[in-house]
Amino acid sequence: MLNDPSVLILMYFILPVWLLAGCADWLCHRASHIETTTGAKESMLHLLMFAEIGVPLLAAIFLQINAGIIALMIAAFFVHEATALWDVSYAVTARNVTPIEQHIHSFLEMIPLMAILFIVSLHWGQFQALFGFGSETARFDLNWKEEPLPATYVVSIMAVILTFELIPYIEEFFRGLRANHGALVPPKARVYKSQ
Repeated sequence: MLNDPSVLILMYFILPVWLLAGCADWLCHRASHIETTTGAKESMLHLLMFAEIGVPLLAAIFLQINAGIIALMIAAFFVHEATALWDVSYAVTARNVTPIEQHIHSFLEMIPLMAILFIVSLHWGQFQALFGFGSETARFDLNWKEEPLPATYVVSIMAVILTFELIPYIEEFFRGLRANHGALVPPKARVYKSQ
């Protein structure tokens, strides 16, 4: 399976572009002074979205894909979309969300959908079985991948996620708390909300 073009596109194009978009989004937040505009509350929403997408990503990296994993990915996608809407609805009340940042958001929203579609195409039988179609029986068990991804790839991806995604967004959260003396919502955001 590691020689399948779809798997290679997922590993070496879709995931890296997604991670670049996440890092670019963090830079946009920093440039718009998120700590004094929407503060730690918005950063908390970013960490929530990170978790919502991180769980299915880890499942795809380490577990055998079956109907259960596909269902998890689909559910996480919709929950992530709802949180993204909540995030932007709050962000625009007190922070300038530039056209560049909005464009980056389009990547952050559509790349997970692309990834799910690639995974569905690779595991079409289990996708059909999830909805009671096809010849396969839907499986919901959790098993390690029969053919694991290369260890160097997994270590590299985890290092990139930690360095350029998780640590920056945690830093953003604490920067917001620090700037507002521990409050989740800065005074400026409270003023906008009350108008």
